[in-house]
Amino acid sequence: MSRVGKKPIEVPADVTVTINNDNTVVVKGPKGELTRTFNKDITIEQEGTIITLVRPSDSKDHRTIHGTTRALLANMITGVSKGFERGLELVGVGYRAQLQGEKLVLSVGFSHPVEFTPEDGIQVEVPTNTKIIIRGIDKERVGALASNVRQVRPPEPYKGKGIRYEGEVVRRKEGKTGK
Repeated sequence: MSRVGKKPIEVPADVTVTINNDNTVVVKGPKGELTRTFNKDITIEQEGTIITLVRPSDSKDHRTIHGTTRALLANMITGVSKGFERGLELVGVGYRAQLQGEKLVLSVGFSHPVEFTPEDGIQVEVPTNTKIIIRGIDKERVGALASNVRQVRPPEPYKGKGIRYEGEVVRRKEGKTGK
């Protein structure tokens, strides 16, 4: 059984958390502001700089949303204080990425370039033409954009070409001739 929901959340000094009656939580920090409405069954209690979450019973539904709610709230607090980043690597001959204004333009072996326009609050950086860094305060949106970019050309197992997460290990297969 997971004990994630029972773990208290510490709020840094430069972050303010406001909990409304309808379980809407507003988190403000140096990097920005996030708002989310949580399930009404989970009680969110704040005592000084410690936030605890209490579930009403040990039913399966309450146990599942308990840990999820705690993780989402902790990610909101981390996001407005430190932020999140996800790195991508392009592996392949002629594969490159570049920024044209706010747009991310990928050349990954198709007859046309693939373009992405990031949402507000998401920054895309291209330090080299084979590396992409996606930054933002919302972990969910940063991960979603990184996943969408990776889906353009996921790494293939024979040559290892494609777009992969930073540090991702691609299992390689032998070809037809390898016995």
